[in-house]
Amino acid sequence: MTLNIILIVGIIALPMLAQLYIMSTYKKYKKVENTGKLSGFEVARKVLDANGLNDIDIVSTPGELTDHYDPRRKVVRLSTDIFDGTSVAALAVAAHECGHAVQDDKGYALMRIRSLLVPVVNIGTSLSYYVILIGFIFQLINLVYIGIGLTALGLLFQIVTLPVEIDASKRAGENIRVLGIAGAGDMSGAKSVLTAAAMTYLAGVLASALQIARLLIIALGRRD
Repeated sequence: MTLNIILIVGIIALPMLAQLYIMSTYKKYKKVENTGKLSGFEVARKVLDANGLNDIDIVSTPGELTDHYDPRRKVVRLSTDIFDGTSVAALAVAAHECGHAVQDDKGYALMRIRSLLVPVVNIGTSLSYYVILIGFIFQLINLVYIGIGLTALGLLFQIVTLPVEIDASKRAGENIRVLGIAGAGDMSGAKSVLTAAAMTYLAGVLASALQIARLLIIALGRRD
């Protein structure tokens, strides 16, 4: 019972703490104007053009931290505060999303693998808990293991996503430096924002791993 409680606390606390960390870091550097007073849109345009990606559009999208690169439509979508903002946070996030566009253009292997996993993971994870529930209700432990295996697809996706995000941040930092679009103070703040973002993905991996461990422990207990 004690181990189960520890696992539950970890599953809940890790993503929560990571989210608090990214939000506090983001809000801190959202208030700090970057040296060049460049908007997120301007930063993104400079990074994309410098990498020969003049055909990729940059559009504003509603919400906070909803920024992403859409590889199907070849569009960088930046949340309104990032698109229009001239903060250090806007600089970092815009450059990061363009890092994904560069990955796509260069045929970055892990990004391609992640894209291939999306439909499989969506189906597997949507079915997993129904399979697990049915397995427990009818005492079909092997079915429970199948459900846990389907849940593990989500963990696999997160494990692949982590280096993709870290690589995009590295590309962002390199582009910011080479293009000279940030002062020394900007670089420090940008790194803080990108590091905090990476921590949310790491926390997600750990929380998912703990959840799978918890399900396995429960299943093994039922078998005994």
